[in-house]
Amino acid sequence: MNQFVGLVEDDPNIRDIVEGYLKKEGLKVTAVETAEKAWEIFESESPDLWVLDIMLPGMDGYEFCKKVRESSQVPIIIISAKDEEVDKILGLELGGDDYLTKPFSPRELVARVKRHLKRWEVMQPEQHSREDRIESGELLLHVGERRAYFQDEEVEVTTKEFEMLRILASQVNRAFSREELLVKVWGEDYFGSDRAVDDLVKRLRKKMKQLPLETVWGYGYRLRDKGQSS
Repeated sequence: MNQFVGLVEDDPNIRDIVEGYLKKEGLKVTAVETAEKAWEIFESESPDLWVLDIMLPGMDGYEFCKKVRESSQVPIIIISAKDEEVDKILGLELGGDDYLTKPFSPRELVARVKRHLKRWEVMQPEQHSREDRIESGELLLHVGERRAYFQDEEVEVTTKEFEMLRILASQVNRAFSREELLVKVWGEDYFGSDRAVDDLVKRLRKKMKQLPLETVWGYGYRLRDKGQSS
């Protein structure tokens, strides 16, 4: 069966060009101009990957991305005329896997689509084999539901925050370097600064004030087992 790509772009010229290039690669493509129509497709047809514009009429791409991430980890490639770093960070923090600034080469987009589809295909056995429930002290993660609890209360976390918690809680007391966390959480294709890791940790500490998330100075971070001595 052909892999299925959902394309959300309100500019008809860009939409037609991208759709044509993707179909030439043998991909099944459904192209729509609004996030509302895309959401109907998400609920009924479950594409293997999304190519998503940010500036859309009605619901914008950021909100659509956030909604998708509430129930799915399917790859999302954001395409946008917004090229400020803050826009890219926001898109990635809300769950985007890649960010391409307009104008872009359709061939480059196709290359990224194929790379993320291949990665997604490889990840499926891993996703199904992961332990669904991870506990570390007062932290509880339900991996399948992407829900986090601390001190018996549910905590609202972003996709990246959850993934950071999952990685650290899966290997308690192990020190992870910033570079390693950057690759594990954001992926090998992310070219931003490792300050993104520090910012993510800062937000987790703010949401879970007593979480034993320690800084390993000059290196990275670890989640400490409170039963272990420092």
